[in-house]
Amino acid sequence: MNIRILYLLLAGVLLEGITSCKKTPKVDNNSGNVPVTGVEVPAGANDGVTFINGGKSVIFNLYAPSKKSVTVIGDFNNWQTGSQYAMKNSTDGTRWWIQVDNLDPAKEYAYQYLIDATLKVADPYTEKVLDPNNDKYISSTTYPSLKAYPTGLTTGIVSTFWANQPAYTWQTTSFTRPDPKNLVIYEMLVRDFVATHDYKTIKDTLNYFVRLGVNAIEMMPFNEFEGNDSWGYNPNFYFAPDKYYGTKNDLKALIDACHSKGIAVIQDIVLNHSFGSSPMVQMYFSGGAPAANNPWYNTVATHPYNVGFQFNHQSLATKYFVKNVLKWWMTEYHIDGFRFDMAKGFTQTNSGSDVGLWGNYDASRVAIWKDYNSFMMGIDPKFYVILEDFASNQEESELANQGMMTWANLSTNGEQATMSYNDSGGSWDLSGLFYDSYSFTNPYALVAYFESHDEERLQFKNAAYGNSSGTYSIKDLATGLKRDEMGAAFMFSSPGPKMLWEFGERGYDISINDLGGRLSDKPPHWEYMADANRRHLFGVYAKMIKMKEKNAAFTATNSTYNLAGSVKFIHLPDPNKANNVEVIGNFDVIPEPAVLSFPSTGTWYDNITGTSINITSLPYNVTLQPGEYHVYSNTPLNQ
Repeated sequence: MNIRILYLLLAGVLLEGITSCKKTPKVDNNSGNVPVTGVEVPAGANDGVTFINGGKSVIFNLYAPSKKSVTVIGDFNNWQTGSQYAMKNSTDGTRWWIQVDNLDPAKEYAYQYLIDATLKVADPYTEKVLDPNNDKYISSTTYPSLKAYPTGLTTGIVSTFWANQPAYTWQTTSFTRPDPKNLVIYEMLVRDFVATHDYKTIKDTLNYFVRLGVNAIEMMPFNEFEGNDSWGYNPNFYFAPDKYYGTKNDLKALIDACHSKGIAVIQDIVLNHSFGSSPMVQMYFSGGAPAANNPWYNTVATHPYNVGFQFNHQSLATKYFVKNVLKWWMTEYHIDGFRFDMAKGFTQTNSGSDVGLWGNYDASRVAIWKDYNSFMMGIDPKFYVILEDFASNQEESELANQGMMTWANLSTNGEQATMSYNDSGGSWDLSGLFYDSYSFTNPYALVAYFESHDEERLQFKNAAYGNSSGTYSIKDLATGLKRDEMGAAFMFSSPGPKMLWEFGERGYDISINDLGGRLSDKPPHWEYMADANRRHLFGVYAKMIKMKEKNAAFTATNSTYNLAGSVKFIHLPDPNKANNVEVIGNFDVIPEPAVLSFPSTGTWYDNITGTSINITSLPYNVTLQPGEYHVYSNTPLNQ
């Protein structure tokens, strides 16, 4: 995520005073002091809130082992404690539950748990929270009729429930996900993609994705996170969509609309860590860190890139919780896949500050991921599981053979190639686009990319640092955009899933660190589409994406390539022997001779320019101008 220090500082600030209350509710002398124990949770009562009697009654069910008392407070009892609201303790001592009656199913209620008569927390399983510090900045346009916070009655984040809340009726019920070998993912941040930062506006903008040709969007974390203006990697509640982007039904409507247009939706989900306002952190917290008896978290993180407080994924409590989270989004929201942030952090092998040690093969981490993957496949065998792992090739190949995909970061190589710099170590070598360079046997398990939310923007690098020779300068906007085109031609020509970061298709050239810093709001600059050169770049992206999705040659597993030199090429033999593809480009800033080894003579079509060449003898010798590239085929490709 590359935002570690800032998040650690935020975590420290947010944890100050998490057990303090501005106003302590009046506690009945019998409340919580002598709890009713040894009473099992009623059959069918789930974690959190379960509605019974047509919503006129609810059962609250909280996992809180070793606590002495838990009382439920909320709108239904005017936030007052009393013995009648003291929750019963299960036989094994791990769960606290109570049934509350005489409720109005048409009313939304707010509530909290008062633990050991001192700590008030929201329900970890809540579908919605009310935040006294941040809700006031959410507009009624984004979230109409948001329930008012119970000011003066309690403090801290509260949870809500509503039996007869407005239901969403799914319109697309037979969506077929794209095959991973043809997957093209568009990574986006809801906050920055549209100025309104809401699901509704993105839903109305989906034809943009259709024109571009992407068949999946990956949204950065949208479950409830601390604050409003965020990348979302500081999560606190895992079953609730963050209200800053809209209502839960707005989110469902967006997913539904994506499916109607053939677009899968991938959720970037953060299960390596939680932040300080998480009730699961607060319930067992001591000395600035999770207490030793915390069922879910490590007292000390086991890897050097951790932020917040790290989950212990070998804990049975954590496994149970995580699987409930995964199932919830898969079934309730019809999500098509997860991109797991910091997947390499799912380990109890302590690497301290040694990043290299952290990335070594870790059998325990592999076992954790196989378990979670098996759980998800049991719910939906076609579900996408994408890991930000960046571990050893051995580990990632083993995960790939289980059907999981891993990120393949080619940002440095892509930047160096488009800028035309080949520093020591072959930094402009693009061979990492191909699975066999990692010794993988699964050709469709690497999600390769040149840009992501974490990486610098190609066109910014071109404009700021691009190479030049004579009158040819990559710093020139039109030339820089042509270099981006060439980069896209090569990236989308390699087999397997690919990813682009929002607005790379129009040459977004604001640095990731500009306008207030890495995490700051970035304007979408939709006016870029009025520029002819930027529109042409968009057109090349669209052509390459559609050709990748519609032509069998782009899934070839017997392709050959040479991507280390200034003149790079990819040969894609059609497995159906119908249409071979030859991709070639000059990444230098001076003209370079090239020898093109076409598999046959005859007419070859340039699928970018729409022109053709007639090859009368082989090999075919040509001089390529700086930045010149071609995507040839022996018959025009489907686009």
